[in-house]
Amino acid sequence: MRYPVVAGRFYEGEAEALRRQIDHCFLHPHGPGPLPKSGSRRSIVAALAPHAGYMASGPAAAHVYHAILADGLPELYVLIGPGHTGSGAPVAASDEDFLTPLGVCETDREAVSKLDGIVEVDRRAHMMEHSLEVQIPFIQTIDPSPKIVAVVMNTQDPQSAVETARSLRKASAGKDTLFIASSDLSHYVPQARAEKDDMYLVERILALDVEGIYEAIAYRHISACGFGPIVAAILASKPSSAELLKYMTSGDMIPMNDVVGYAAVAFRR
Repeated sequence: MRYPVVAGRFYEGEAEALRRQIDHCFLHPHGPGPLPKSGSRRSIVAALAPHAGYMASGPAAAHVYHAILADGLPELYVLIGPGHTGSGAPVAASDEDFLTPLGVCETDREAVSKLDGIVEVDRRAHMMEHSLEVQIPFIQTIDPSPKIVAVVMNTQDPQSAVETARSLRKASAGKDTLFIASSDLSHYVPQARAEKDDMYLVERILALDVEGIYEAIAYRHISACGFGPIVAAILASKPSSAELLKYMTSGDMIPMNDVVGYAAVAFRR
C-alpha cells in the first residue's frame, strides 16, 4: 500500500474535512460550480491538472474533474507527474494501491504489468511524491471505484516523453483510458510575469504543439514542473483539440508577491 504523505498539509487529513474541502473547491468563486451528473459521451481523452495544496490550486483542479464527470467516467485513469524528489527510476510506475483519507484507490496491476521500455516499476519514486497523490481524492470524489496507473517522470526530455507515451498506450490498449498530466506552471514569480509566461505556454499546449512546449521551457525559461508529463499525455492520448477550462495563480487565492500558476485543460478526441 502506498500511504499518503501530504494528507494534513496539501489537503485535509480526515475524510469528512477533506470532503468539505473538495466541495469548497468546486463551489469557490474560482471553481466550476456544483458537481454535475455523469455524462456518457466520453470525448475527453486527457487533461492537465495542477498539484499544489488545495488551498491554492484546488479550484483550478476542480475544473478538470467537473469536466471529466460531465463528459463521462473512463475505465482507467493514467496519472503522469513530475518527480520532485529525484528518487527511483527515470520513469517509474507504481504497482501499489494508493490510500487517501477517502479510502483505497486501486492500481490496475494488469495494465502495470504491460509497461515496458523506459517505464519501470519502482516504488521509491512514489514514496514521497505529491504530484500524483493530490489528484487521487478528486478522482475518488467523482468516481466511486476508480482504477489508476501512476507514473512519475524524473526524466522529462523529449525522447523520454515519446517513450513514456508509447509504453502507456501499449499498457492501456483495449481500455477506455483518460491520461491526466499533473503540473503547475510558473513558480514563484510576480503575477504579471506568471500570467504572460503561462499564457505563452498554454497557447502551445492548446495547439498540441509538442516542440513549442519544449521551446517555451528551454528558451523562455518558464518554470513549469511537469512539461514532460504534459507532452507524454498529449502523445499518448492523440487528441484533436484542447480547451482551457481555467487559469489562475496562487495569488488569486492567497495574497503573495510571487505566485505559482495553475492551468486546467481538457484534451478531446
